[in-house]
Amino acid sequence: MLKRKTVQSKDYRDAMARYVGHVQLVTTEHNGIRRGVTVTAACSVSDEPPIVLVCLNKSNPNNRIFLESGNFALNTLAVQHQAMAAAFAGFENKDADERFAMGEWDTISTGCPTLTDAMAVFDCNLMEHKELATHMVLFGEVAGLRIGNVQSSLLFMDREWRSL
Repeated sequence: MLKRKTVQSKDYRDAMARYVGHVQLVTTEHNGIRRGVTVTAACSVSDEPPIVLVCLNKSNPNNRIFLESGNFALNTLAVQHQAMAAAFAGFENKDADERFAMGEWDTISTGCPTLTDAMAVFDCNLMEHKELATHMVLFGEVAGLRIGNVQSSLLFMDREWRSL
């Protein structure tokens, strides 16, 4: 039998911490301002046309740049990117320039910063977005793609970095 009770935010976050997430950086640039955020909430939507989605916290006003720019890149991280992932997640007190200095960047199609040694990069034009509760969901059509070397994937589970 299913038991029901009110789900508290903390309990929900604790349960979701058990969900293994592949760590990625979502990046963009608009009017000379670069922004990058570490995420685990990203996935494929379709392969024809190729579409991905990314979830970002809408309470951070700095994340509005993803809507203003009209594009984003999803950079799939490997285990050696752990320090960079921590910095872009805000675990360290680094500004955007210091964070981006931790990697080598170029562009593919949209002008977004793309990590040159990422396992994969999906360079996307923003198709639409939805705002739901605490987050905004960005849907991007993949305009450019880079497939990097196979490496050990960087994962996040139980609030710890892991690899596979």
